[in-house]
Amino acid sequence: MPGSSRLPVSLRETFNARKSSPRGQLVALNIDVLRNIIFILFLLRWTRKLFYQLKGRGIIGSLVDIYTYSRRTLYGIFLRLPGVRTKVEAQVAESILKLQSKLVPQGPGVERTLTLPAQGWSTEAVQKALADLEAMEHTRWEDGRVSGAVYHGGDELLKLQTEAFGKFTVSNPIHPDVFPGVRKMEAEVVSMVLSLFNGPEGAVGVSTSGGTESILMACLSARNKAYHERGITEPEMILPETAHTAFRKAGEYFKIKVHLVACKAPQYKVHLPSVSRLITPNTVLLVGSAPNFPHGIIDDISGLSRIAHKKKLPLHVDCCLGSFLVPLLAKAGFESESFDFRLKGVTSISCDTHKYGFAPKGNSTVLYRSDAFRKFQYFISPDWSGGVYASPSIAGSRPGALIAGCWASLVKQGESGYIDACHKIVGAMKKIESAIREKPELSSDLKIVGRPLVSVVAFLSNTLDIYDIADGMSERGWHLNALQSPPAIHVAVTLPIVAAVDGLIADLVEVTEEVKERERRRVAEGKGAKGAVRGDAAALYGVAGSLPNKSVVVDLAKGFLDTLYKA
Repeated sequence: MPGSSRLPVSLRETFNARKSSPRGQLVALNIDVLRNIIFILFLLRWTRKLFYQLKGRGIIGSLVDIYTYSRRTLYGIFLRLPGVRTKVEAQVAESILKLQSKLVPQGPGVERTLTLPAQGWSTEAVQKALADLEAMEHTRWEDGRVSGAVYHGGDELLKLQTEAFGKFTVSNPIHPDVFPGVRKMEAEVVSMVLSLFNGPEGAVGVSTSGGTESILMACLSARNKAYHERGITEPEMILPETAHTAFRKAGEYFKIKVHLVACKAPQYKVHLPSVSRLITPNTVLLVGSAPNFPHGIIDDISGLSRIAHKKKLPLHVDCCLGSFLVPLLAKAGFESESFDFRLKGVTSISCDTHKYGFAPKGNSTVLYRSDAFRKFQYFISPDWSGGVYASPSIAGSRPGALIAGCWASLVKQGESGYIDACHKIVGAMKKIESAIREKPELSSDLKIVGRPLVSVVAFLSNTLDIYDIADGMSERGWHLNALQSPPAIHVAVTLPIVAAVDGLIADLVEVTEEVKERERRRVAEGKGAKGAVRGDAAALYGVAGSLPNKSVVVDLAKGFLDTLYKA
C-alpha cells in the first residue's frame, strides 16, 4: 500500500536473494570448486602415499606393518592399565636401583665433591685424587678384556698425544687467526683421510667430534641439499636395519623419515631389491655400512652405488668402525671389497680417526665427493648482532688439543704403521672366527653371523641361550657386546685384544661347556630354562626381545642415562 512501511527481510532471505543473483551464484560455484579441489588434493596425497607404501613394502609387508603397529599399540595400552602399570613401574625402579648400586660408588669411605671447594686444592691433592679415580675398579681394558670401546695405539703413541695436548690445551679452531697451527693440522687431517679413501679431485671434508656427529652431518647435508635443489619438504632415507643407530637419531633430530631394509641370513647384507622398491620422490639419501657395527659385515656398496647413480641420489658409506682398517685390507694381505669414492655413486663417507686411527677420543671425519655436498651442512648466520657467525658442524668452540692429538697420531703411525695394525687386528678376528667354526666344542653350538672381513666377529646359537654365554664371559672378566634381532654376541678386536685372544677363546670354550651342562641339568630336573636365575644380559635382552612394545626398555634406558649423572 502507498505510504505503508515495508518489513525488513530476514538474513536468510537476503542470503538466498544474493545467492540467486548471478554474482551470488558465481561465489557459490567458486566455493564448490575450491572444496572439490581440496578434496581431490587430499585424495591424491593419500593415494600417492598408499602407492609408495605398497610399492616399497608390498601388500603382505604392509599388512605385517599394520599388524606390528596394532600389536605394539595394544600392548602399550595394556602396560598403562592401573594394576599393570604399578607392577611394571616397581620392577623398573628395582632394576634401576640395582644398576645404580653397580655404577655409583657407595659406602661411608667414598669421598664426593658436590660443590666447589671453598679453597682450591693443592696440585698434589689433585694429582692424588686423579690417581685414585684412575685406579677405581673397572673391567680391565688394559688386559684386552673389553670388546671395542678402547682403541689404544700403544704407550708410546699415548705419550705423544699427551704432549700434543699440552701444547694446544687452550686452542680453539673457531679462531683460526689466533691458532693457525690448529687450522693447518685440521686441514691436513682431512686431506690425509681423503687420500686414504681415494677422494677424487675436488673432494672435501670436515672433522667432527665422533662418528655420530659425522653421520648427523651427512644426513643434514643430504636433507638440506634435497630441499634447496628439489623442494623436498618430507625427506626420507633408506638404510639397512644393521646401520648404526646414529642414522635413526638423525631421522629424529632432522625430521627425516627412516625406511629400514632387512639384512637377512646367511649374508646379513642389505637387500638391494628392497632398497630400490622403497625409493620415492622424497628420498634424499641411501646408506650402506663398511662394516656395520652389529656383525662386522660390509654391505654391497657396489650395488648401492649403482642404484644411487642411476636414481641420482646421494649414497653415504658409514666407515666409522672400519676407519683405518677397511682401506688397508688388501695391502695387509686380506680380502677386501669396493666401498670408497672409486665407486661413482658414493657421495659421502664417515670415518672415525679415534677408532683404528688410534687418535684421542673425540675425533672423526665426514668426507664428501665435492663441495656441492659439504656446503649444505654449514651453518651461517649473516645478520646476528654479535657479528657474522659461521660453523662447519654442530659445535661452535672445539678443542684444538684433540685435533693436535689426532694429527700427531696419523703422522706418527704412517701408512706402514696402520698396515701393521690391520694385519694384527684382522688376523686376531680371523683366529676367533676360525675357532668358532672349527673347534668341535664351539662349532656344534655357536654359529658365525655372515662372513666378516674386518675387526668384528659376531656369533649366535640355535641350541643355547646366547645371553647366558655373555653373562658367563662377564663373570670371567670379559666385556663383550650383546646384540639383538637376532640374539648374538660380538667381539670388536682392538690391539689390546690381540695379545689376549688365546685367553678369550679358551674362556669361551669353557663358558659354552658350562652353559651346556646347566641346560642339561635343567632338562633332567624338569625345570626348563625359564626357571633359572638369569644374569644381566639374559634378563635385559630376554625381556626386550619378548616385548612387542619397548616402552619398558625405554624406561630402563632412561634410568641408565639418569644414573650417569648421579654423584
